[in-house]
Amino acid sequence: MKKNLEKLFKNLCCSVCKEGFDGESITIKRDEAGLLVVNLQCKNCGKNYGMAFLGFSDIKVKEELPFEVVEGPDPISYDDVIDAHRFIKNLDENWNKYLPK
Repeated sequence: MKKNLEKLFKNLCCSVCKEGFDGESITIKRDEAGLLVVNLQCKNCGKNYGMAFLGFSDIKVKEELPFEVVEGPDPISYDDVIDAHRFIKNLDENWNKYLPK
């Protein structure tokens, strides 16, 4: 079971130190029929990512990436952020008129 969990986190890394997750990063806290409780913690810097409650009867993970990259909207540019900042900065007491009805 732990090998299958390692595959789930194989292509992910710690947001603090960028260390990849492996079997040492995963601690199985509870293993019952249909329920697995695990804790994910970076083995390098110690950042704890908390508990996950996974409902599986039998986990099967492909070797490929578990996520599919799809086309989405254009990313937000620096100019978009500046425009939004100026808009919010200039709101007055009637700001709620911009909210949808």
